[in-house]
Amino acid sequence: MPLRTQDSSASVAKGADRPGITLMSLRHTLAFVLATAALAPGTAGAADVQVVARDVPLAAVRESVARAAPIEFTMVGTHWQGGGEVWFRTASESGTWSAWRLARPEEDDLPDATSDEGKASQGWNVGNPWWTGGSTAIQYRVSGPVTRLRTFYVSSEPTSADATLSAPATQATLRPDQPPITRRPGWGADESIVRAQPSFADSLELSVVHHTAGTNAYSAAQSAAIVRGIQRYHVLSNGWNDIGYNYLVDKYGRIFEGRGGGLIQNVIGAHAQGFNTGSVGVAVLGTYGSSRISTAARTALQRLLAWRLDAGHVDPVSLLNFTSYGNDRFPAGRVVRLRAVSGHRDTGYTSCPGTALYGQLGAIASNVSRIGLPKLYDPEVAGAVGGPVRFTARLSSARAWLVQVKDAGGAVFAQGTGSGASVDWTWDASAAPFASYTWEISAGPATRPASGKVPGPPPLAIAGLAASPRILTPNGDWSAERSSISFRLSRRAVVGVRVVNASSGALARTLLTSAERPAGLRTVVWDGTTGSGTPVADGTYRIVVSAESGAEQVSRSVNIVVDRTLGGFSVDPVAISPNGDGQNEILRMGFELTRAAGVRVEIRRAGKVIRTVLTGSLASGAYAASWDGRVQGGARAADGPVTAVVLATTSLGTRSLALVARVDVTRPVLRFISMRNVNGVNRLNFSSSEAVHLKIWYGTNRWNDGDMVEVDKPAGVKAHWRRIRALVVRILATDAAGNRSRLVFGRAG
Repeated sequence: MPLRTQDSSASVAKGADRPGITLMSLRHTLAFVLATAALAPGTAGAADVQVVARDVPLAAVRESVARAAPIEFTMVGTHWQGGGEVWFRTASESGTWSAWRLARPEEDDLPDATSDEGKASQGWNVGNPWWTGGSTAIQYRVSGPVTRLRTFYVSSEPTSADATLSAPATQATLRPDQPPITRRPGWGADESIVRAQPSFADSLELSVVHHTAGTNAYSAAQSAAIVRGIQRYHVLSNGWNDIGYNYLVDKYGRIFEGRGGGLIQNVIGAHAQGFNTGSVGVAVLGTYGSSRISTAARTALQRLLAWRLDAGHVDPVSLLNFTSYGNDRFPAGRVVRLRAVSGHRDTGYTSCPGTALYGQLGAIASNVSRIGLPKLYDPEVAGAVGGPVRFTARLSSARAWLVQVKDAGGAVFAQGTGSGASVDWTWDASAAPFASYTWEISAGPATRPASGKVPGPPPLAIAGLAASPRILTPNGDWSAERSSISFRLSRRAVVGVRVVNASSGALARTLLTSAERPAGLRTVVWDGTTGSGTPVADGTYRIVVSAESGAEQVSRSVNIVVDRTLGGFSVDPVAISPNGDGQNEILRMGFELTRAAGVRVEIRRAGKVIRTVLTGSLASGAYAASWDGRVQGGARAADGPVTAVVLATTSLGTRSLALVARVDVTRPVLRFISMRNVNGVNRLNFSSSEAVHLKIWYGTNRWNDGDMVEVDKPAGVKAHWRRIRALVVRILATDAAGNRSRLVFGRAG
């Protein structure tokens, strides 16, 4: 969150917009005191830090009335509602007014919007905290719609303890290459106001450099007070969990630990909305739009980034693709190309970290890459226990490297070695016991090793268990004689498949004996018989799939009903022509019952019943039913497909069989096209409106001499070849429903 510091400019008299108004006459009632935070006595940098909030009457804002502050403050920030913007200026103790400042110059210095922390200030525009030094009054200007305005006054004064922050006793280092860092107790962080435990990213991907955007004329003693003020504003005013930055650097080269959670833990900050998870946010105190950072600040920033990126095994001069979590510039899901050392303006609509500092980032990243060599970059692990596991990484220079896999007790279970600037080794973990393993990639004592947990096997699971069909009718009619049972095993395990009677639990058949089998898709088939081939009795059966791997055991089941009640369904003919010509007038249906059942025989079209031809309770036996082509009410069914359905209901449920037939009373249309004789071979060309059975009479010189042939032809333009010298031909077509075409005549051309 940018920090602003007062620039002295016009006097109070010149800054007042209405004559007769003085600072002594500006008094108003305190709206509420948000919080008063004091460090415990004896803590380094101990100081009383107050945060007081006040709602501002908009009428006074529109009239540009200067307002006295409820307390003497050193930092100020505003929140407002509406789509407009707010400017303000402050008056020092001496009565000098600062320049007008935009209240929210860096809009995306925020937590991720979807986080609980980000929701704390939803509905408000959150202004940035400005370091003003000792100040007593404030004046506002607005543009656009502003419906509510609230000001937070922060009083954070330097203490005598702040002057000793550079002493070695206040520093803490984890490794020789770690720069001196003032930890949170050293600068006076108030742990009592922290709202939640820190959250952590899985890995570090990049650094985001900020400035706090205020005057560069602060003293060494004021740095800690500025950091304390930022923490109070972020927590007590904005409602965030803690200070938003991970680290802060002052112009004297001192580094301050920001958000709590650990120096090299991947703590998720609140500094770059949409890009907080997986980044480390470093803010340089001051403004660097045109001024270059001090040599001391640049050296400290480079040392900090070299150490922190090395701890995350990130190459400082690398590029990466980062998927935004969402902000005004980059919606959630947008992939953004970033540098490992990026400026805040790369991730949002902001000028941060200032043009001068942003222009130095390329050189800073290059310098960072040369500090603390040799280094190990981009360690990756692909695969999991139960299969091949590949370990890869890059080294800043060619070196001998070692990859070790250790068991839960720390003993080396597997290892690979090599040399060069690339690490690449694959562990065949297909036969490794399913357990917890850790890995480490090292390249000598001078290189920081990378380590982590080997991805374990996925939880043992049986997924996608299905049986098709779920109803078996193994009665020899070629319908639903076998059921295919399929499932997917998540990892290698001892697997068995059994068929048990759903009522008694008795084993009916073992479809797959228990044995160790690999992960993946597996299919078994059951035909409704026992292991000896004896058909099982009709009833409900449960297909049980069980898997075991170490201490994990899982079981899944699916039911199959064996029901031979209904079978042998047939229709004849497949097409009927109920037009009274005596040809294929009736659709005959046959079926068999193995036990008594309630039966319905229906004719359906487009899923709707158009005629019920049989209904009632029938004993076991063979049965026939017929349909005359009429629908309910007696009208003849229109041409087109119909479905004959027989349904039989018993205690096992309702079973159905269906066959498609066709109603067709339309005669086929047959057309002679041509006939030619070539080298003693006759070619007859003709067309038919539908598939037909043809009778063709060839004649030498009369219609009734020669011979006759019969052929089946599909619809369309077709040809028939025959070795005969024919001069005349006549053709008759009959379709599947027995409808005959007109007799067609033709002559050779």
